[in-house]
This record gives sequence, C-alpha cells and structure tokens, in this order.
Amino acid sequence: MKKIEIIPIAKKKSEQRGIWEDWIKETINSPEQVVEGYGGRKVAHRKYILGDKEYLLRVIYEEKEELYVVVTTYRTSQIDRYWREEKDENRI
Repeated sequence: MKKIEIIPIAKKKSEQRGIWEDWIKETINSPEQVVEGYGGRKVAHRKYILGDKEYLLRVIYEEKEELYVVVTTYRTSQIDRYWREEKDENRI
C-alpha cells in the first residue's frame, strides 16, 4: 500500500472543515469512486453520514510512484453534482 502525504495547506484546511485524517486515508485506500480531476489529478469519493445528513467526501490527490499526495479535501451535500454513474467516461 502506498504512503499518503497530506500537504500542509490541505491538512490545515481539512482540520478547519472538520475532516479527520482517518477519513482522508480511508477515502483514498477504499474509495467508493475515483474520477479524473484537473491537471492529471484524481478525486476519490466516499459517502459519510454526519448527524442525519449524507455527505460526499472529495479527496483531490496526485498519484506518485510510491505515494499519494493529497492536495485538498472537502465534503459536500451536493452528491449528485459530483457523483458519476458507471457509464460516465470520466470514471477511472
């Protein structure tokens, strides 16, 4: 399994957004979906229930030979905006 590195600004923003590092690692290691991002980046998706609401955690990262470099993370309730169905050509 590749090492996961979270760049300092991504770590700071994740903490401010209430996103735990364990969630980030789980999303990269066991994503429910991975889609193409901008500039060759990848976006790992995983759904979480917080309180009584479902959210999509999006982890944007670059894949290197020996590690994943997390650039940013955020959660959204707009799941339909980002979730891609199997037939979508952007799905990895």
